[in-house]
Amino acid sequence: MFGASQQFLFPGKRTLKGEMAARDAESQEAMYELLKLKTVSRVTELYYDLFLAHKNIALLKNREDIFIRIEDQALARYGTGKAMQQEVLMAQTEKYMLLEKEAMFRQKIQSLEAMLRAAIGRQGGAPLGKPPTNLPYRLFLHEADVAAETALRHSPEIKSRNKMIDDANARVMLAKKDYFPDFSVNAGYFNRSGIYKDMWGLASTINIPLYYKTKQEPAVREAKAALAQAKQELEAAKLMIDAAVRDNLAMVKAADKLMDLYKNGLISKNSQDVEAALSGYATGKTEAIVILSRIKALLEYENQYWVQFTEREKAMARLQAITQGLEGTSGGAQK
Repeated sequence: MFGASQQFLFPGKRTLKGEMAARDAESQEAMYELLKLKTVSRVTELYYDLFLAHKNIALLKNREDIFIRIEDQALARYGTGKAMQQEVLMAQTEKYMLLEKEAMFRQKIQSLEAMLRAAIGRQGGAPLGKPPTNLPYRLFLHEADVAAETALRHSPEIKSRNKMIDDANARVMLAKKDYFPDFSVNAGYFNRSGIYKDMWGLASTINIPLYYKTKQEPAVREAKAALAQAKQELEAAKLMIDAAVRDNLAMVKAADKLMDLYKNGLISKNSQDVEAALSGYATGKTEAIVILSRIKALLEYENQYWVQFTEREKAMARLQAITQGLEGTSGGAQK
């Protein structure tokens, strides 16, 4: 006995299933593009964190000679009886604290390099190398409204969400199509022996949705709920993208103001105070605690300047990922 059977869907169902598969594939492709953009942004942010760690070590080394000078002067003053031993100990303590911070930053560099290797898919191998001393200062030449509009127009996530809505629409239509019956055709051949002739058979079956109240109607309601959810997720994604653009742009502008304050105000003024305190300490007019506190303040301001620069450039990396396709992001000289 041999038999064959073929099912035929109600007209329109096959097309809807093909459309669902196509929309799902397009949605996944858009999410893949989004993942690439996020990976680039993540690698850039880690690279700037690595830059900051190396910059902090450079700042410590640049100021280490000042602490050595203070220690030497304190030892000389202590030897002549013009200073107490406490001043020598304070200078030496501050110098050792610099060495402690340097060791901590070197440990952070190792951690950041490991995270960078993981982000770019590199396992082991040679060290990643030291970033340049100064990285370019990039400019973002667009206002928040333009940037947000461009981000929404080019966002792979928005594209993916729209495809998900198309898919959900097709599912609603397919669920409604299930009210209509499918049918199948069955053919059979019976090879009989003896006096009996061989037999052929042809039959057709149709499934009638008698229980549509408990099966098809709940399926339609479920598909409509999934469609409503997809639309809400699209609106939520738009709000999140708009907020991310404005948040990162605000971070860039705030960092610009703080960097200007640190460089042209606090760092410049404290550098003068440190030089004056060094001269005063050499002549015995300034106490060691005063000059040490001023050097520590100068180091803190220099560190905060580069922290703001790093956070600014990380925000720029996120902006470029969100507003991909937007022209007008350019590099500039280091501020």
